[in-house]
Amino acid sequence: MSTFKNPILQGFYPDPSICRVGEDYYMVTSTFEYFPGVPIFHSKDLVNWKQIGHVLDRPSQLDLEGTPPSRGIYAPTIRYHDGVFYMITTFVVSREGERRNFYVTAEDPAGPWSDPNWLEGAPGIDPSLFFDTDGRVYYTGNRKPPRGPEYPKHNEIWMQELDLKTKQLTGEIYSLWEGALKTAHAQEAPHLYYEHGWYYLMIAEGGTGFTHAVTMARSRDITGPYEGCRRNPILTHRHLGRLAQITNVGHADIVETQNGEWWMVCLASRPYGGEYRNLGRETFLVPFIWEDGWPLVHPGRGVIDQEMKRPDLPDTPVETEQSFDDFDTESLDFIWNVIRTPHKTFWSLDERPGFLRLKTKEEAVTEVANPSFVGRRQQHQNMTARTGMEFQPKQHGETAGLLLLQNHNYQFRLEYGEFQNGPGVRVVKRKDGEETVLGSMPYTGERLFLQVTARGQSYSFFAGKEEEALEPVAEDADGRILSTDEAGGFTGAYLGMFTSSNGEKSTNHADFDWFHYAGQEETT
Repeated sequence: MSTFKNPILQGFYPDPSICRVGEDYYMVTSTFEYFPGVPIFHSKDLVNWKQIGHVLDRPSQLDLEGTPPSRGIYAPTIRYHDGVFYMITTFVVSREGERRNFYVTAEDPAGPWSDPNWLEGAPGIDPSLFFDTDGRVYYTGNRKPPRGPEYPKHNEIWMQELDLKTKQLTGEIYSLWEGALKTAHAQEAPHLYYEHGWYYLMIAEGGTGFTHAVTMARSRDITGPYEGCRRNPILTHRHLGRLAQITNVGHADIVETQNGEWWMVCLASRPYGGEYRNLGRETFLVPFIWEDGWPLVHPGRGVIDQEMKRPDLPDTPVETEQSFDDFDTESLDFIWNVIRTPHKTFWSLDERPGFLRLKTKEEAVTEVANPSFVGRRQQHQNMTARTGMEFQPKQHGETAGLLLLQNHNYQFRLEYGEFQNGPGVRVVKRKDGEETVLGSMPYTGERLFLQVTARGQSYSFFAGKEEEALEPVAEDADGRILSTDEAGGFTGAYLGMFTSSNGEKSTNHADFDWFHYAGQEETT
């Protein structure tokens, strides 16, 4: 039996949404405060995915300046209709939860995508679009019930027609459903489908943590009333315990293959070292069938397994994700992100060909800002990341090196700079805004090799003049600060290269010759 391994997207790729166009599948995920926003992937077999771009890759589409951690872009939905791709999402602006919903369009999913069409009178988060058989288009989202919430995080799913000519909502607003269980709070992530003469409404409820779940209701009329499936939730792992191999299962979307199979993509996490999820919420794939007019997920099992039977589609491998980047290209690979929107480019691949040059900005990685940082997701519980850097601090406070990041207040820095005791390399642990130097070593020179390894929740840091003769700077640091269970929020851990003058004016820069990321087998 041919099988595949979950997750199909490793690392911080939450809130997946999927659509099919002929024999091609496209998927998007959330990105919160990272830029570019909303990666878009393509596949022929639902298992092997290749990123083809970002939907929101221009400041005119996405201005994240000042956006707090774990705010920004929430829960995109991708749909295709009549030659046009649609991506609709929520932009959560502030810590207090101010939010705006918008959609963009493209004829080519690789882009370019349009500037946002902002929707008036669209409260809530997690919007979706449904194209009905009569040509009408409907918007679904969540909101507080008009009569007022009856318990904390009590939401309802609502719907209104979308006029594609005016690009605004129009007509009557309908309250559709309040979920399967009154105590299962945070009803969100609604998607509408039409199959077998029924309108199906699938949502997430229970919150995006341990009690997360997928539930479903149906109606003969799109406006309702909707009846819940008697075996709700149709998918959850909350009954398996907090230390199951896969937890936090929810926020799903479904697709039918050209061969008539049905598959569901959803988010879930793989805890390790206890109830900690440094990799964040990842994207998983699970089959389902229709039984008695309702989805039956993974018949005979009812849960997601780490290894499962492949879809009945030709195996179509794609180029493996780039693990070694020598920065010998004209633009950064899609795997790289920055924190918030850069209004001035602080990196260059052509000022020194073959190197990634980062300008030493005043903004620090410990601020809610757009620091000089280029990073990628941590995608494996066991991994090694290494880089070759050329940097010469010109004044006290200038630093450069490797950053492991959950947010501005929870991170590790392996940095070279001019410190109180002179020039050197040190490892700084920042937890809840308080910093501790875990280890240091004197160092002078311009070229430096840096390495971090993770073995489960044990992180070790190395540095040296010779790549094959690195010395430990700090070993066996507790990595649980890189999990949202410790730091709060919704994102997964990032790692990458940075430089900063930490509040002082600077004309310096750091040059990175290459970056190598290698993931190993999982730990437990």
